[in-house]
Amino acid sequence: MKRGKGRNTPLVGFSSGMSLGGEVAEYRNNQEIYAQGEPALTLFFIQKGGVRLSMRTKDQPSAVTGILGVNEFFGELCLAGYPLRLSTAVALTNSTIRAIRKDKMLEMLRNGNATSDSLVISLLSSVKNYREHVADLLTSSAERRLARVLLRLAHLNKKGQASGEIPKMSHGMLAQMVGTTRPRINLFMNRFRKLGYIHYDGSLEVHESLRKVLRERKQLPGL
Repeated sequence: MKRGKGRNTPLVGFSSGMSLGGEVAEYRNNQEIYAQGEPALTLFFIQKGGVRLSMRTKDQPSAVTGILGVNEFFGELCLAGYPLRLSTAVALTNSTIRAIRKDKMLEMLRNGNATSDSLVISLLSSVKNYREHVADLLTSSAERRLARVLLRLAHLNKKGQASGEIPKMSHGMLAQMVGTTRPRINLFMNRFRKLGYIHYDGSLEVHESLRKVLRERKQLPGL
């Protein structure tokens, strides 16, 4: 599958992340990277795996606000002066993540060269994706939100080329990501399978046809 509209621009020469500096850490599946409300002194770059961002508001359940994969940044709002984390970040699968100090990243951005230009584009794209995802949570049906979540997850393991296989994930976890109930996820997944948008038999594969139906905004039940 091709990279979808709104995905972050790949950082040329940053596939290993080494030129970004900082420290690299390994995270297990479902391990917390940082929590909402903690001091925001660093931003992060995903070298392997994926990350789920979620936000909790008073008297409301946690809502997923971002699903990120390889070569993407998160925690970048610290660069805009936010002193505390606005979301909680959790590894979606076993992941390798590089932490970069805020002051070091600002120094790189001030260089005014091709590398800093690439960084600016990627960081702006990250903020844009975040805003679009939050808007999608507020305006789209649960079935359409599930479709977008599956398409995002299908890119977690890619290195230059997209992968159609996503990490093994329960319907309960998908329900949390989409903001609906497990029975509804079961219903939607069965419908997607019958329509040929996905295939799962132990592992889950997402087909290009799912992206196409979203792009063309075909009027299917609930989608």
